[in-house]
Amino acid sequence: QVQLVESGGGLVQPGGSLRLSCAASGTFFSTYAMGWYRQAPGKQRELVAAITSGGSTNYADSVKGRFTISRDNAKTMVYLQMNSLKVEDTAVYYCNAARRTVDYWGKGTLVTVSS
Repeated sequence: QVQLVESGGGLVQPGGSLRLSCAASGTFFSTYAMGWYRQAPGKQRELVAAITSGGSTNYADSVKGRFTISRDNAKTMVYLQMNSLKVEDTAVYYCNAARRTVDYWGKGTLVTVSS
């Protein structure tokens, strides 16, 4: 089993930056695909960025060129660097770990982009 704890959310002005962190506990972290999802008020949860166990990444079109996902298997951490933030990036951001037929979720961290 994997436990995930997100941190790094907060209030930021449009154009600003934040780095989200996800601390994972449990075994075989390096074998999990990791992802960041977000859910804005009144909307469905959506994939923001993902990174495979081999390090391949993919991004939602809305964040390409602005967000970067990375992982540190030695520290069992996943990060989401968010630059050039927009008001529409406001959401609760969730960390996800997935492998085969199982996946795990953190409780989320709130990102608010507002002037």
